This record gives sequence, C-alpha cells and structure tokens, in this order.
Amino acid sequence: MLKVYIVGAGPGDKELITVKGLKLIKEADVIVYAGSLINKELLEYNKKAEKYDSSKLTLKEIIEIMVKAVKEGKKVVRLHTGDPSIYGAIKEQIDELAKHNIDVEIIPGVSSLFAAAASLKVELTLPDVSQTVIITRPEGRTKVPERERIKELAKHKSTMAIFLGASLIEKIVEDLKESYSLDTPIAVVYKASWPEEKIIKGTLKDIVDKVKKEGINRTALIIVGDVLDPKSYSYSKLYDENFTHGYRR
Repeated sequence: MLKVYIVGAGPGDKELITVKGLKLIKEADVIVYAGSLINKELLEYNKKAEKYDSSKLTLKEIIEIMVKAVKEGKKVVRLHTGDPSIYGAIKEQIDELAKHNIDVEIIPGVSSLFAAAASLKVELTLPDVSQTVIITRPEGRTKVPERERIKELAKHKSTMAIFLGASLIEKIVEDLKESYSLDTPIAVVYKASWPEEKIIKGTLKDIVDKVKKEGINRTALIIVGDVLDPKSYSYSKLYDENFTHGYRR
C-alpha cells in the first residue's frame, strides 16, 4: 500500500530526533515540513529531497503535494515539530490521505514538554507531590470544551503543562490562581533545547511580570506545579531496600 511517513522532528535540538526519524529524512525524496517550528538544520541531513514549507500552505495544498509525490513512487516524509500526536493536526491529514488509498506510518518524536522538563532538571511526577500530568492549551481561536478549560483542570492541583499559551500568560495565571496557591512554582520555557532557549521561573504571584519583561509571547511552554520546587517528597519505592518486586527480593 502507498504510504506517507509522519515523523516527529523533536523540540529543536537537531540531535533530539530518533534514529528511525533521521533515517527516513535521509532517505526521503520529498519532505513537507512545519517551517515555522522545526529546526531547519534537520533539512541539511538530506540535500537532494524536494522540500516544501507547510507554514505557507493550506491542508488541501499539503495533501496534493504528498499524494502526487507518493503516486509517482517517491518516498514522502511529513516532518512535524516535537511529537506529532500532541497538537500536530495529523488526524485530518491521515483522513485526507486515506481518501486516496494512502496509508501513514507515524514515527514518534521528543515533545517540547520533555525537553523543557529536562532543561528544568525536574521530574514531572513525584511521590506525595503529583502523580498526574495534565497536558492542555488555553482557548484561542480553537475552542476548548468548558470542562477542559484551564480553571477547571486546575482544580486537580496536579502538574500541568500548557502549550500555546505564552501570549495569554496573564489570563492563564488568573485561571490557575482559582485553585493553586499564589506561591505555587511555575516556569515558562522558551524554545526548549534550542541554542536561544530561555527559562523564566517564578510563582503565580510574579511570573506574569517576569515573562512580560523578557518579551516572550510565543514558542514557549508553561509548566506549573509543586514538582518544580517541592517542599518535601518521598523517594520512590522502586529502589527502596525494603521494597521487593519481581526483579529484586
């Protein structure tokens, strides 16, 4: 069956791409890439491929390029930022390609969430602090169901990762304040893993002013929760000398 490869490009650092993803980039005859977000250095791994910047294209135009190339017997890579399963708009592409009897293979990538956590040197799930990570986004032109709005999700007081929200930081913080205390730690990571990465740390009390001072209003991830600066937590039982399991008695 005809196929398009949807490849997660990772968060920015050109070395944070999977071995499989890199192999497919090198083998591709056609690469359709998210030009506003991915590191262009990834395209240097393949000098011969036809390349199309999808930031300038409509869905219809993207599909037309991929369908034409696949039917000509060319290997097509659709290169998405981070991991394509999070805010990647891939479902609509999969459905449109299926109309042309073209299958897809998805190669996962390193999400900016995990690149940001690595830069912050934090564990997003800590015993006695938070065992849940909520991944969400604020409402903008894309509507969000009432039950999934930030002020509703904040009631769980778990670790929260907020994509696509840097320009709405003031409103986001106001919604978070309804459930989290003012001294809850929060971090905004701009372009995680890129050379120009910036990390702004604070609390719900002062983060808005700090972010505005840095002029950050896009390409940033917001992480909030006590895991960023835990007052106390328990060590994992996994390596506790008194805890036995199938691999250690």
